[in-house]
Amino acid sequence: MGMLLSQDDFARALRAAGDRAGVPNDASKRLVQRWEAGQTVAPRPVYARALEAVTGLPIASLGFSVPVPPVRMSGDGHGGHDLEAVAPTAPAPAHAASPATGNYSGVWLSRYDFYSSSRESTHTGEHYVVVLQHGDRLTVRSLPGSAKSSLTMDLTVDGPVVTGTWVEQTEADGYYRGARYHGAIQMLAEPTGRRIRGKWVGFGKDMDVNSGPWELVFQDASTNQATLAAYNRPAASPPSEEDAL
Repeated sequence: MGMLLSQDDFARALRAAGDRAGVPNDASKRLVQRWEAGQTVAPRPVYARALEAVTGLPIASLGFSVPVPPVRMSGDGHGGHDLEAVAPTAPAPAHAASPATGNYSGVWLSRYDFYSSSRESTHTGEHYVVVLQHGDRLTVRSLPGSAKSSLTMDLTVDGPVVTGTWVEQTEADGYYRGARYHGAIQMLAEPTGRRIRGKWVGFGKDMDVNSGPWELVFQDASTNQATLAAYNRPAASPPSEEDAL
């Protein structure tokens, strides 16, 4: 409902996501209905990956009752079986204080600066975002309560280099009246894995090419429902070093 898709449309989007990832699936309207009705408490990993790609959210936040096992890399390639609602349990994923080495999944603070020619001043855009990593691909989606606009990024990781595209949909009643902006981005991850910095590039209203700084600052490695709820609020800049002193 939040994506304004019918069950048929959602199933088609899942199949398309599987095809793009090179892991085809047979998602159908009936399968979506079984998930929504709670008849299936955990999807097969092949579907879990597609669900994360389509919704931009971790599987733990989509209402399934039991953890999803990892995708099998051998055998029939289907990644196990859907789990039926027989005796569901709901253990919470273990909390981690920092991102695992080479894995950027978690909650991050996205912050970028841009110059507004109509207001003749520089502004900062901030969102709390969920980052999901599948191999060398990062899917970034903003939490809806963290800002009045929505932000998505599709990135590729090559060592410390992070490259990709971004799209921001501004609020319909805001200053930019629902305008949709998009562009490219290239960043470098710090050795600690807790900050990724770089530059964005995009088009202005007069078709001029603009650019500015963009950074992602790590907040939490957990993507369970409680963590996402805690960060589903307006993003605030952390105190500066002067304020900390």
